[in-house]
Order: sequence, then C-alpha cells, then structure tokens
Amino acid sequence: MSVLENVLDQYSSRVYKNRKEHMVDVNNNENNNQIAANVRTIPGIITQRGCCYAGCKGVVLGPIKDALQIVHGPIGCSYYAWGTRRHKGKTEEGVDNYLQYSFSTDMQEPDIVFGGEKKLKKAIAEAVDLFHPSTIFICSTCPVGLIGDDIHAVAKAAEKEYGIKCIAYSCEGYKGVSQSAGHHIANNQIMRYVIGEGDREIKSKFAVNILGEYNIGGDGWETERILKRIGYEVVSTFTGDSSIEDLKNAHKANLSLVQCHRSINYIAEMIEERYGIPWMKVNFIGVQGTIETLRNIAKYFNDEELTAKTEVVIADEIGLIADDMAYYKSKLKGKTAAIYVGGSRAHHYQFLLHDLGVSTILAGYEFGHRDEYEGREVLPFIKPDADSKNIESITVEPDKEKYHLYLPEEEINKLKEEKLIDYYGGMIKDMANGTYMVDDLNHFETEEFLKRLKPDIFFSGIKDKFVAQKSGILSRQLHSYDYSGPYSGFRGAVNFARDVTMGIYTPAWSFVKAPWKNTPVLEGTLGGE
Repeated sequence: MSVLENVLDQYSSRVYKNRKEHMVDVNNNENNNQIAANVRTIPGIITQRGCCYAGCKGVVLGPIKDALQIVHGPIGCSYYAWGTRRHKGKTEEGVDNYLQYSFSTDMQEPDIVFGGEKKLKKAIAEAVDLFHPSTIFICSTCPVGLIGDDIHAVAKAAEKEYGIKCIAYSCEGYKGVSQSAGHHIANNQIMRYVIGEGDREIKSKFAVNILGEYNIGGDGWETERILKRIGYEVVSTFTGDSSIEDLKNAHKANLSLVQCHRSINYIAEMIEERYGIPWMKVNFIGVQGTIETLRNIAKYFNDEELTAKTEVVIADEIGLIADDMAYYKSKLKGKTAAIYVGGSRAHHYQFLLHDLGVSTILAGYEFGHRDEYEGREVLPFIKPDADSKNIESITVEPDKEKYHLYLPEEEINKLKEEKLIDYYGGMIKDMANGTYMVDDLNHFETEEFLKRLKPDIFFSGIKDKFVAQKSGILSRQLHSYDYSGPYSGFRGAVNFARDVTMGIYTPAWSFVKAPWKNTPVLEGTLGGE
C-alpha cells in the first residue's frame, strides 16, 4: 500500500473519496496531476486554514502602516490579526504608523442583539479625536455579517463628517472557504478607492510595483535593496511596509512584480486592465530563483545598460555569500523536507532548499486554488461554485488618461506567448516524480505523513509547528520565520541556511521523552486476600 493509500485508508468512505481528490502522487497518477483545491473543508476535520477576515485584515491590509484599521467585532478576532505575522514597517517623517496598535469595537452580547453601528461610529470618532488619521479601514468579522450592520454606510458618513478616507471591508470570517476570499475582498476595495489617486512624479523608466510582498522578517526591504542596486524605482509595495500614498501611485509603474500569486493576482490583473501595466510572476526566495527573476525583469525592460548592471550586481552578491552557502550546503545536502504553508511559499522555498541540496518530498497550500498547483492554463476549466460566487468579482475599464504601455503592444503579446509576463506555471512543474502534493493538509494527515515520510524538516505555520516539533522533527515557521529573517534574496538565503542548520544540528526535542515513557502514570493496589 502506498503512502497516500495508507493515510486515506483510515478515513470513512465518504471522507476517503473527498480527501483523495486533494492528494497527488506527482506524475504517478491517472488524473494528469489534477488536484481539488479552494473547496470547503469537511466539517469535523481540524483544518489549518485561516478565515476570510484573516486574509483581508491579517494578510493584505495589516501591513499598511498609515491606515488606522478598526476591527468591528469581538476582541478575540482583533487579536488574531494583530502582529501575528510580524509586519515590519519603518517610521517615516510625515507618515503615520499604526502597526503597533490594535483597534477594535469590542462587540459584546447587547451589540449582537441591538446592533453595533452606534458603537462603530463612536469608535471612529474616538480614533479621529486621538490620532487624527488620514485613512481609516473598517474590517467586519462574523457577528457583523450575521446581524447586518451596514459598515459601508457608516464609512461614507465618516468620510463626509471628518473629511478623511474611510473604507469598509465586508470580510466576515465565514465568507469563502479560506483566507483566500479575504484577499479578494481587500484587493477589490483597494482597487476601487486607492490605486490611481496619486500624482507623485516617477523619476525612472525602470519603475516597478512589488505585489504580494508583506515584508515578513524584512523580506521586502531585502528585495527592494537588490532592485535599487540595479537601478529600479520601486513605486509601491503591496503591502509590506507600505503607505496609502505609495499605493495611490501604483498606476505610474511600468511593470508589476507578483511574489505571492494567490493573495494579489486580482490587483495585478486589474492594474493591467485599467492602466496597461503588465505583471510578471517573480520569486525572490532562493539564490537561483532570485537570479532568474532579476534576469527576467531585465529582459522585459530590454535595456542594454540595465541588463549589464543586473549581471554585475548578481556576480557581486553571489561573491559575498558563496563561502557561506557552500558551508551550509555541506551540512544540509541529502536532507529532506516537507512544506505546508499558504500562497506561493510552498513553491518558492523548494528553490531555496534545492540550492542547499535539500529535497522536498511533500508540499501543499492552505488556501491555494488549482492554478497555484497546476498553472494558469487550467483557469478556463475551473468551475465556479456557490462559495466562489459569494465573493464579488469586479471588472474595470481602461482609464483614458492614465493608461500607458512601456512596450509596444506587439512586444507585450510576444512576451505573453513566451510566458514571461501574465503567467504563472504553478508548483507541480517544479516537483520531482514520486513526491506528494496535498491541498488543505489537516491535523491528522500532518501527523500521518510525517510518521511515514520522516522528513528531516517540516516547514509550516504556527498551528501545526509544534505537532511536528514535539514528535522530534524539526519544524520552522514560514509565516513568521520564528522571529528571524529576512529570507529573501541573496543575504536572506544565508539567514535561512543558518537557521535550518542550527535546527538540524540541535535536535533538542528528539531527546525529550514523554513522562509516561519513563514513569508509570497509573498507580494501584492488589485487592483481595
């Protein structure tokens, strides 16, 4: 019996049939590597996914430092989306920074019964009085959607009363099947009310947006450092260490770089449709991944001097890390890894692990859609269901004044045919035969796969980290980097290699034995005469 069959065999027939569609033995199946994704988790199964609100407030909006973000809901929801992903943001003169704060209406039972709009209005008034913000976001959680508070009307009234920008996000946790729905909702509102409003002068024709980069552990800063060395101007970053003023000017760039495909592809496509700016899927995780990305960007701009500078910077950066990478590779070569995280991370980190001689034997996404696994060529074959129809999908028209093309249309079409722009190939094309791809890996399956595959390292989020750790398998978080980082770019590769090597060669948890293995936990006496 194969590993997949061993895991699935423990389910009832109904669950077996469902979960089987979420698991692929790569290039060793009769289904052409097709995987089921972005569908509801079976009730009763302990999923590791986050909710719609977590995707909207926690992922996309959370890192925007100068927007005061009020969570309209119980206090517990607010805590979950406050600082749990280590959104780093530099303090700048003249730019507000609210990243260290958590604002909530703290809804109580009477608010659920009688409505919470008055409490929300009071919270906005208090925030304006104390902080004088230029922008307020309102994010709703489950109870708000259930009782029907009209947060959009409250936001409009606040804009009129205080003369500020106030945007509401109906991102109740129960919408959609995972945090992916929240990404979509956040993207729609930013497109509607933020992008295109700026008039800042752009100094370089090599102007780019970085999309889907949330600056975890400082990744965005490292990526930006490399791009600036070459000569690019970063107009805006969605949304790590970003400000509303930066996002307003995104329409002035000449190329959008998409790091996390799932969380931001909506904005990338709408920016292209409205302003003519193509997007390119990039990967700044891993040495070879970064090199390939930098060369692809240079190819798009097609400038001799820029291309030459790209090669100079690549050679210089590699020279600075070569000895460290060789050392860490000597310590890690031959090890195996399993990865279960969201967005494009389970894909990107396979490149970095490959740089270090580590093979990935299992990978999966928490909230990926089929195109994150199989590539965008499957988009026409993905059937919308009731859950996907529940999330608004907006369409945009070209802006007659702000639409611009950096390259002639013919060249853009040629690059599209070459799949250099407007394309993402998905994870499976970079996975070896006989490895495993699993969507929405749950708690039970995590333990079973780790028990059977015995990887040296398990990369995950906080919810599943300690299950592996306490069973003696090294586990590191790729959602917050366990307070380390950055891991992007050339210097980040060394940081990652150092952290993994330290963990592998310090197997503390494998020396810990459960008390019941050394000491009897039951005490008793023999009865009778």
